Amino acid sequence: METFAEYLATLKEPDQRERVEEVLEWVKEEFPHLDERIAWNQPMFTDHGTYIIGFSVAKKHMAVAPEREGILHFSEAIKESGFEHTKMLVRIPWSKPVDYQLLRRMITFNIEEKKNYTSFWR
Repeated sequence: METFAEYLATLKEPDQRERVEEVLEWVKEEFPHLDERIAWNQPMFTDHGTYIIGFSVAKKHMAVAPEREGILHFSEAIKESGFEHTKMLVRIPWSKPVDYQLLRRMITFNIEEKKNYTSFWR
């Protein structure tokens, strides 16, 4: 988690920092082969140089970005979890628990879908 330490230190709200750190640690434990990276001032995970998932912080939510294809594929599941989404990200309100099952499915989907990609983005 050294890669993310400086980013986490910038989060002023202790509850938000704790939540983001918890999610990042969970991803690293569940998917230890993924590489940690900070890009565009956001923590993200990559696999063989291709983007898998990224996270960012807003006042009312943590954003999870599995790329547009991930949003399209999981749109109904995202809504069923009680979260809103745009074309590019899922909003997880600070007041709601993280749906780790959904997060696992999104990451697994991107790893599988992008296993032969050689570019960063789809």
